[in-house]
Amino acid sequence: MTAFSLPLPHQVTAPAGPASVSPRIGSIDALRGFVMLVMMVDHVREFFYFHAQVPDPMDAATTPPSLFFTRLAAHVCAPVFVALTGLSAYLYGRKAGRRATSAFLVKRGLFLIALELTLVSFGWNFTLTPPTIFLQVIWAIGLSMLALAALIHLPRLALVIFAVTIMLCHNLLDPIAFAAGEPGHALWAVLHDRGFIDLPWDMRIRTSYPLLPWIGVIAIGYAIGPWFAIDRARRQRRLLLAGGAMLALFLILRTINIYGEPLPWSVGASPLRTLMSFLNLTKYPPSADFLLLMLGCGTLLLAGFERLPQRWSGLIAVFGAAPLFYYLLHLYLLHILHVGAVAVAGQGGHYSLPGVASLWLLTALLAFPLWYACRWFGAVKRRSGQWWMRYL
Repeated sequence: MTAFSLPLPHQVTAPAGPASVSPRIGSIDALRGFVMLVMMVDHVREFFYFHAQVPDPMDAATTPPSLFFTRLAAHVCAPVFVALTGLSAYLYGRKAGRRATSAFLVKRGLFLIALELTLVSFGWNFTLTPPTIFLQVIWAIGLSMLALAALIHLPRLALVIFAVTIMLCHNLLDPIAFAAGEPGHALWAVLHDRGFIDLPWDMRIRTSYPLLPWIGVIAIGYAIGPWFAIDRARRQRRLLLAGGAMLALFLILRTINIYGEPLPWSVGASPLRTLMSFLNLTKYPPSADFLLLMLGCGTLLLAGFERLPQRWSGLIAVFGAAPLFYYLLHLYLLHILHVGAVAVAGQGGHYSLPGVASLWLLTALLAFPLWYACRWFGAVKRRSGQWWMRYL
């Protein structure tokens, strides 16, 4: 299941001169809104394409290309959301200071962990006592925020080195494994090795998003924050250079086929199948190649949204300015629609749409009411002076 990041408010004090930064950086909200829409396609797939669930990594030899590339597109969501959470934390801290930012990250992180275990879990399962509690991206972001609360006190260079080392080198830890019941199993399942943790009363936890690589992603997002205090032209050059460098390193590592991805690529029955094998990357936990490809694409997209006319980027930014509201609303809406579809025409407790194109169509149809709902909530949030509204 793919979910999304919950950004901090990124109110920025504008420096003097031509390099001024707007009170809210539209390209950040636009990029966040864009990937939230792509995320919804994948969640529509989760609810309405149950007959064709795909593993991670996918089977590049048998998965239909349309389904493969739909799922691949959704891979960009979590890395971009987590990185933007770090970036927003930096922009928040320019006004509030590091100490206040650390305190906010701790409180927001704990809030997200609680949210994962309550409203988010119920939204996916519609039961208060599911046999398995899935700890997904909201939980991972919450824990990453707790880690970032301490990391922001490092010198910037040390933070960059730490983030890059985690993202590119964590696959060296892949051979380490602990069987269920062994000392260290639960901790390692949380940090790196996706697995199940048994609980009392015949329940268990599934650590869908192992934490360690995501700490690196949120830290690198925070580290590029100073780029948004310089003029737009220089920032765009840096974004293009960084995005291009990540994609180039991805191509090198993936071509060599030795390190960076646990699943080696292979020549398929056709050039398309070979390309699918090349792009078939592990998300749980995200491999080094996965992060390079997705963050590279996300960085180039951010540079692109910087150039997009405001009248267009502003439309997409409506979603990105109310991400938590959007996430909960779309999750419950999809689940309710699925329950209704099953009641009318479902078979075996599920209802599936006829093809991948219908997943994109349903997403487009649902985007309209969600846009109006997010615009309404964004206005309410801006008018509110309540402290707790910062957490929504």
